[in-house]
Amino acid sequence: MSGRAEPDASAATFVIPSIDRDAQLAQLAVDALREELEAYPKPGLVSAVDSGAHDDMDFALMCRSAESLRLPFAQLAAAGRRGLSFDHALKPLGIEAERRMLAATGGVNTHRGAIFCMGLVVAALAHRMAIGGALTRHGVQATLTGNWGAALARHATLGRDNGSHGAVVRQHTGLAGARREAALGLPSVFEIGFPAYRRALADGLEANAAAIETLFVLMASVDDTTVLYRGGIEGGRLVRESASAFLASGGCRRPAWFEEAEQIHRRFTARGISAGGCADLLACTVLLSKHCSD
Repeated sequence: MSGRAEPDASAATFVIPSIDRDAQLAQLAVDALREELEAYPKPGLVSAVDSGAHDDMDFALMCRSAESLRLPFAQLAAAGRRGLSFDHALKPLGIEAERRMLAATGGVNTHRGAIFCMGLVVAALAHRMAIGGALTRHGVQATLTGNWGAALARHATLGRDNGSHGAVVRQHTGLAGARREAALGLPSVFEIGFPAYRRALADGLEANAAAIETLFVLMASVDDTTVLYRGGIEGGRLVRESASAFLASGGCRRPAWFEEAEQIHRRFTARGISAGGCADLLACTVLLSKHCSD
């Protein structure tokens, strides 16, 4: 933590959002989650069209979940703006965000991964704005790692047997999940998702096509613990190979992209496979793109 004194464990209780800056950033975070939800066709994932491989979720439930995170994201922005610690502020606020999400969904885990990665991006953006730093993706990433990287590295070594999907995947495959990704400064967002999304928009793709193109880029690059939990190593290989083949044939930059993406969606749905982790990274990418110049 940048040599900063640690606040006491009750600090998160007193993180009061600014009506303007923090609330606005929280609204944009919720909007980004909604944009990810509305994108279609996303292989195996929930959208307004269908629920994909998820028989316990639908679009309305996911929207309620996203909306429940408005206040938690504002509180995370306030904590990030003040540079409060991960252990004593961001983590407790994330746990409270999960509680609100589960209350809104009747116990269904809709956005746990998104709370973690989006919460970190929100905190880093808020702090970057507060110190007057340039809003570039590299600058925001440097803020994330500079303020919370050491704590996130410690966090990545904890909870290996906590029963979460990520812990199960680590135990059976040895592959790291969201905690390791965060400790490295969310490279899948800053170094893969963001440039892919910006290239897609620069090439003239409309918003939905740009989102799907970026999702496929992430699917081809990321070991998604949701995929690995549901489909094992074989499922992970299927996702990577399907996404890579889709991109190699032109991705969303060709007339028939929608039909092919929809076929992959149906195939993944039939196999019970869903790249939920990549969907979370896509939402973070969309939020980051609303603020950063490069």
